[in-house]
Amino acid sequence: MSEASTHFPTPGLSLELGSAVATLTIDRPAKRNAMSYAMWAALPDLLGQVEADDATRALVVRGAEHFSAGADIGEFVSLRGDADSARRYSAAVHDGVRSIAGLGKPTVAAVTGFCVGGGCEIALACDIRIAAEDARFGITPAKLGIVYDHTSTKQLVDVVGPAWASQILFSAELLDAATALRIGLVNELHPDRDVVARATELAATIASRAQLSVRGSKTIIARIRDGRYEEDDEVRAWYEASVTSADYAEGVRAFLDKRTPRF
Repeated sequence: MSEASTHFPTPGLSLELGSAVATLTIDRPAKRNAMSYAMWAALPDLLGQVEADDATRALVVRGAEHFSAGADIGEFVSLRGDADSARRYSAAVHDGVRSIAGLGKPTVAAVTGFCVGGGCEIALACDIRIAAEDARFGITPAKLGIVYDHTSTKQLVDVVGPAWASQILFSAELLDAATALRIGLVNELHPDRDVVARATELAATIASRAQLSVRGSKTIIARIRDGRYEEDDEVRAWYEASVTSADYAEGVRAFLDKRTPRF
């Protein structure tokens, strides 16, 4: 895709493609960007488009005033009214979040305002989180009588450790941004007005690096988080690909020529 284009697959979501940094925007201001069932269900297709777009090297996920206040609880009576419908709803959330976490390209969340429940789930599915100094974070199934999804619980434990994951999930309290930074829930804090620009700048920096290196690192980090600590043929294939790649040749040549590499 040679020219930037924006897709609006369902109300509340837009996807801008066609440049090195794609942007997925949650935009449902009347509900503090709460995610409807239709929005959760749209995510796998949207992330599939990001994966397939040759121009895209990184993705920024952002909101507007708020990142996301979570799932739209107003839908729960009609869409989670019995065990079967609750399972269908949970499957849509799980598939949506996994589509972000499983994207082969780096992802950066630009977090402003409230980042709660399913919104925090989306942010945690991203590789990196850049947040506003006044952002608020929380995961609140304990207020609703819901047991948090196993995969997303692991994501939380991986990021903040079991003690803080326990406090976040047991208490359902909101954390301020300073606490989120201290426990590793976010990578950086900035004034609200600068968050999207910084997240986009970081994504652009990542997009400018050797993509074989970036994708290989993302793959190996995911393996380690999954408890796969040993090298095997898959990992060695990444090593072999890197030392025989055009990126490697360009990186070495640029270093010797004292110029910026062009990957």
